[in-house]
Amino acid sequence: MRAASVLGALVGNSPELQTILRLIPMVAVTDVPVLITGESGSGKELVARAIHASSRRRDRPLVAVNCAAIPRELFESEFFGHARGAFSGAVTERNGRFQAAHRGTLLLDEVSEFPSELQGKLLRVLEDGCFQRVGDDRERCVDVRLIAATNRDVEAELASGRFRADLYYRLGVFRLAMPPLRARRDDIPLLVTHFLQHVAPGSEDRVSLSSEGLRLLAAYDWPGNVRELFNVVERALILSEGSELRIDLALRQTEESKTPPTRPRPAPTQLELAINVLSQEEMDRLERDNIVAALVQTRWKIAGPRGAARLLGVKPSTLASRIKRLGLRPENAPITGTAAEQRGTA
Repeated sequence: MRAASVLGALVGNSPELQTILRLIPMVAVTDVPVLITGESGSGKELVARAIHASSRRRDRPLVAVNCAAIPRELFESEFFGHARGAFSGAVTERNGRFQAAHRGTLLLDEVSEFPSELQGKLLRVLEDGCFQRVGDDRERCVDVRLIAATNRDVEAELASGRFRADLYYRLGVFRLAMPPLRARRDDIPLLVTHFLQHVAPGSEDRVSLSSEGLRLLAAYDWPGNVRELFNVVERALILSEGSELRIDLALRQTEESKTPPTRPRPAPTQLELAINVLSQEEMDRLERDNIVAALVQTRWKIAGPRGAARLLGVKPSTLASRIKRLGLRPENAPITGTAAEQRGTA
């Protein structure tokens, strides 16, 4: 069972989580924008879904968009739509995410990745609900409740000029800060039981969490937060041969997986090239290996400050074209990361 279907509830009795749970229904009955901050895997999207589910818009769509996964050159069309013929390849008109979320809720995950040149257009939609499609003079208006989330240091983004202050204050009319798992360690036993009930129903009666296992879980820092805890519990269940959940073995594998990956081999020097001239096939393989190495380091993120295009020193559109030409996809490229982090955290 995938994590998204398991991590479907905000589980815990810690004061930090209970504060969040008390605030959700208070803000849900309004339409004000909400800004959710917190580390990756701490449960920001679950909070957004809980707000939507408790609102008057619950019967309308919740459209969730990961801004970090959208190539920079496609942002405007993706969110605001485009008219037919607006650019090369626009053979039909297209509704954007704002129109898809009409009368519902739009979740902008990793909102700090929103391009600076489009932040003014986003601000206008927040203020009066109106925008223009790419290549269209007609103004369109929508009724959308906006929730934004980010794992970035917002103050640092403002100081660097990467994020507009007026947009930040408009997005953050109501702010929620999700605590990391290490700040609510008392919730770990409840989360483990919850995961066991959903990963393998009945397993909570067959295997138990020993005091030593609980000590190991409580001592770990959980950089991946609740999502990482789910992975450890699932791994421990697989490794358990008796009635005890093998947390020790699962955490050992977790630590081993964090060993720095082997660095890609350096490009040949001019002297090496002179001695051993490369064929076109070898040159293509070098280019492919270099692009794959960049994609591994950036977890298949192409655009943005931390994208592979920036690492390689090329335009995102150029990199996207090369990826297509080389036939690279997360499922067939020799990489260790995944195209996107598992969705849904508790």
